[in-house]
Amino acid sequence: MAATAVSAKPGKASAAPVRKRPTRIALTGFMGAGKTTVGELLARKLGWRFVDVDVEIESAAGAPVAELFATHGEPWFRLREHETIRQLLNSSEMVLALGGGAIEDERTRTMLLAAQELSASETGRDTWLVHLEVSLETVLLRCRGTENLRPIFADSTNLESRYRLRLPLYRQSHLSIAVDMLTPEAVVEAILDQTGIVSCG
Repeated sequence: MAATAVSAKPGKASAAPVRKRPTRIALTGFMGAGKTTVGELLARKLGWRFVDVDVEIESAAGAPVAELFATHGEPWFRLREHETIRQLLNSSEMVLALGGGAIEDERTRTMLLAAQELSASETGRDTWLVHLEVSLETVLLRCRGTENLRPIFADSTNLESRYRLRLPLYRQSHLSIAVDMLTPEAVVEAILDQTGIVSCG
């Protein structure tokens, strides 16, 4: 017996997916990349809130990052950092500046890179993880004299190895921008262009 063709039921054509407008941008990168400077400019351009994660941790703990590292150790700090970022990701219209070492924590990295759960009518992502890529030479130039404020910079023998360790992790971000030769304003424009976010000004 010949197979019987089954015709599809008539109905409305499905609508094209709507691109979801991101509501959070998290800036990552090595110290000296300009995360705070760029983050403040970007937040102002978008009319969003800017949050420096290290400042949030310092405010809650009542001590600077260098002291927290010295007193409690890095594992304790990374857990505190992870929980702070997790809580902040519950808010929208926010630009986050992450600490340079946050990307090393697999829990934090996975959380920031996780695909968003969107409906069938949407595409895109809620959160962009943006890497501001800076050369080690630029780091040394920009951060000279801040050893007492940056735990990793105080250990020169460990600095380069930590930079090499983090670089491939940073490059897993949704977007990487080489910033050595760019002004902070140019970096902001590059982020807006690549993410498709329209500024309010």
